[in-house]
Amino acid sequence: MLNTSRYRIIAVGKVSKTWIQQGINLYIKRIPGLTINEIKNSNPIKEGKLILKSIKKGELVVILGEEFKAMSSLQFANSLNANSNQRIVFIVGGADGISPEVKDIASLKISLSPLTFPHELARLLLIEQIYRAQTILQGTPYHRT
Repeated sequence: MLNTSRYRIIAVGKVSKTWIQQGINLYIKRIPGLTINEIKNSNPIKEGKLILKSIKKGELVVILGEEFKAMSSLQFANSLNANSNQRIVFIVGGADGISPEVKDIASLKISLSPLTFPHELARLLLIEQIYRAQTILQGTPYHRT
């Protein structure tokens, strides 16, 4: 079973598009305990330093990027379930990507799609997939939509 209080997101930048923020808010209500920490948008090196400072001891670091391995929703759910005894922090980089220092410490590197998405939209997609993983592991019908 997915324990959502063990998950948090560190995301570069603020969400400026109202419709994306509304979608994020919808899923945040469905995922109790999930938190998002925003890092000031600047450049990958400065962002990387702030991200590294924000990672808590013992957290499993998962980074997102179109260059990494894509997973199905079922594979993603199983991956989260396999690490259910750990706190996981997802890193959503800014428009210029994630610094090499953050990439080096990542335990898991995944792609939401081989397509490139704006970081705001990637954040929404990630949160929806966390929710979908929860429903897959609970056996509810949402994941079939």
